[in-house]
Amino acid sequence: MVAARQTLPYTSRAAVVPCASGWLVLPGRLQGVTVAIESPFGLPQLTDVLDHRPAFDAIALGAPIGFPRDPVDGERGCEREVRELIGWPRRTSIPAVPGHAALHARSADEAHELEEWVTPLAHRSFERWREIDIEFQPFHQRSIYSTHPELTFHLLNGERPLASSPHTIEGQDERLALAAAKLPGIERMIADARVRGAHRRHLVDAAGLLWTARRIVGRVVNRYPDEPEWNEIGLRMEYVR
Repeated sequence: MVAARQTLPYTSRAAVVPCASGWLVLPGRLQGVTVAIESPFGLPQLTDVLDHRPAFDAIALGAPIGFPRDPVDGERGCEREVRELIGWPRRTSIPAVPGHAALHARSADEAHELEEWVTPLAHRSFERWREIDIEFQPFHQRSIYSTHPELTFHLLNGERPLASSPHTIEGQDERLALAAAKLPGIERMIADARVRGAHRRHLVDAAGLLWTARRIVGRVVNRYPDEPEWNEIGLRMEYVR
């Protein structure tokens, strides 16, 4: 006899952000209009996120999905659109994206030879992005969506660019206050959190993306670009907010 799947009275969602030790996960449960924010934790590999049990109904992933086979000078259509949307000075927060060969290059120097815009600083993100490129299949995008914290905070700030940098305490405080207006209790959760390899900036980013995860569950996201674009294996190259 096959056991019937239990229907839970809530939906489970999470913000997932790359950090030094792997992946920062900030989960929450949505029951009706009530949000219960759970303690953040770290996972070393993306496969640990994908295999997490119980599975999340929706994940807002703070990283690009769908890397192109050939170089695009660091800018897919979705990067171009969201940079125009959030404007100066925050447009520089949206990272450039490499083609497949540069992404899997053995060093920053080798990646730079393939795509001149790649710097050692930009190359630091590639370790986590390679996990996405290796592990993701199109079916994952039924519940996992690529987004960026600055997209969320731009929306929460009344569609206005934030003047402060997310790398400063003042900027983090400003962003956390915006998230707290939508997610009561998030400030205390962030203040008490201790996750190896995750700095306060990562936690604040996750706080914003948890709101985006709620929008994903409610199917009220904006997608960029409007006209879908896919890479060679059928992954959507987009951001949502």
